[in-house]
Amino acid sequence: MLYVVTGPPAAGKSSWIQAHATARDIVIDLDLIAVALTGPGAPQWNHDPIVQRVAQSARFAAIKEATQHLGKVDVYLIHTMPNAKALVKYERLKARIIAVDPGQDVVMARIEAMRSPEMKRVATRWYGQRHLAKAATRSVMPQSTGRW
Repeated sequence: MLYVVTGPPAAGKSSWIQAHATARDIVIDLDLIAVALTGPGAPQWNHDPIVQRVAQSARFAAIKEATQHLGKVDVYLIHTMPNAKALVKYERLKARIIAVDPGQDVVMARIEAMRSPEMKRVATRWYGQRHLAKAATRSVMPQSTGRW
């Protein structure tokens, strides 16, 4: 099964995966890929443009390979804001879309405490576009960790 875990920055997407995935499952998390590709002492949330470009390339390759093994392993993919094209691809793969959203106030407070300030812009965009994601899915569990 492919699980696409979506939500704003600092919502708890990685924590949700930690609570549900097993050691045999494949987890594709851009933040973890960036950490794996950088040297000692690099920040946990590294948004350096070069690091992000290399990490994105590795992420795309991982998605391509991992989805060829669905049925043998579960794949957990963090995708903060999938666009319409990605949603079509995920639907074709019979993915379960999981929205992790503890609420905008909680997210903004977490970003303030733990993340770079530009993540507030990403979170604001996520909340502004969430209505589009809701329209693209059949059922929604708002304001909680839930399955769309």
